[in-house]
Amino acid sequence: MITGDLKNKIDAVWNSFWSGGISNPLEVIEQVTYLLFIRRLDELQTRAEKKARVTGKIENPTFLPGQDHLRWSVFKNSAPEVMYRTVGEEVFPFLRQLGGDDSTFGEHMKDARFTIPTAALLSKVVDMLDDIPMDNRDTNGDLYEYLLSQIASAGKNGQFRTPRHIIEMMVAMTAPAPGDEICDPACGTAGFLVEASEYVREHHADALLNAEQRNHFHHSMFHGYDFDSTMLRIGSMNMLLHGIEAPDIRYRDSLSEGASEDADKYTLILANPPFAGSLDYESTSKELQAVAKTKKTELLFLALFLKLLKPGGRAAVIVPDGVLFGSTKAHKALRTILVEDQKLDAIVKLPSGVFKPYAGVSTAIVFFTKTNSGGTDDVWFYDVQTDGFSLDDKRNPIEANDLADVVARWKTLSGKDSPERARARTDQSFLVPKADIVAQGYDLSINRYKEIEYDEVEHRPPLDIIADIEALNGEIAAGVAELKEMLS
Repeated sequence: MITGDLKNKIDAVWNSFWSGGISNPLEVIEQVTYLLFIRRLDELQTRAEKKARVTGKIENPTFLPGQDHLRWSVFKNSAPEVMYRTVGEEVFPFLRQLGGDDSTFGEHMKDARFTIPTAALLSKVVDMLDDIPMDNRDTNGDLYEYLLSQIASAGKNGQFRTPRHIIEMMVAMTAPAPGDEICDPACGTAGFLVEASEYVREHHADALLNAEQRNHFHHSMFHGYDFDSTMLRIGSMNMLLHGIEAPDIRYRDSLSEGASEDADKYTLILANPPFAGSLDYESTSKELQAVAKTKKTELLFLALFLKLLKPGGRAAVIVPDGVLFGSTKAHKALRTILVEDQKLDAIVKLPSGVFKPYAGVSTAIVFFTKTNSGGTDDVWFYDVQTDGFSLDDKRNPIEANDLADVVARWKTLSGKDSPERARARTDQSFLVPKADIVAQGYDLSINRYKEIEYDEVEHRPPLDIIADIEALNGEIAAGVAELKEMLS
């Protein structure tokens, strides 16, 4: 997390955009993204030039002879008007033609737009960004996360930014391994992929010393799809600034195109797909309709995840509560598939204020493993009461926090002597046998299985309470009579 001087510098950049005429948070992040990308290109070229002093040749140069004036280190020293003309008329057209880049970054820059309105604002922002140290991977990532946290408005089509601590919990529970192929088919800012990469770096540092494994980590481990080009750019840059050299972040309308190209490809899916939308049957993949005949995006995404996962692959997916108990044919069909055909591992119920101030929607996280042969024995339920923040619109930090307990208890489940097996249904977490779920018509709502203990409360006898009321009425009547006498 960035603090102190660095935080003040980023706040100053943000305020400069605000006072300079750009108040849309997404547009601010987009323009900052472009500028950071331009600076990054210059740094890569500088590194290649240093290497060339030994090898004698610059490999894959970004800037060709005659293009030096397009480099950050050159135009940042120009007069504001010259810099503005260079960036607007030459650097951005140059960015849009970076299709030759092997990574997806160049692809997302094809429709890059320069919208900073004045030379003074560009000059000011370039000076500010140049003053920020960008040679530390952690700092780069934290800087971008801080920028993304400034998006304070609700997303469209049911898209909401997933809180970082919820992402961290889901990643800790699924424990990504170096050999995983990780996908988020509705990746947005790529928060799940970034956190998964950080988990692998922290827990499997030795594995990344292997050249083949390192190549997999940087080029083929992380896959994200979205159909919002702004999000694709932001997601790609987020990955880049967290040290992933070439993540597979691509445009894809996942629900329309289905999964035929990537079926049975991924070993881990982490996602918080948009779930307020409804699609036309005609615009929805027939492949997904074959799994569940529905227009609801949350169900279609679940059907998609089942297609995308390899047998043995696992998923952690945020869904609205309705998925757990909805009564339509599609709802029941998908829940039956999860319980009977796959291995449903857990339902973690989240408090309804988790997505505030964006929305008060009630959600849960579904954990399952694709087996195509069943395997559900007991399903673990956890009723999260607090996530470390107040559940109102302010979301102020508080001391109470169940998330560490969720992860700790989850990790005991694989043991035969797991203490979770002895927990009663009055506890915050407990196991429910598959037979009970079948008997309840595959209803996965925790309220269906949780038992609530009511404390016995002793009340006064009703006649005593009535006597008190009569006495009180008598006092009121006497008071009114006295008042009337005083006024007559």
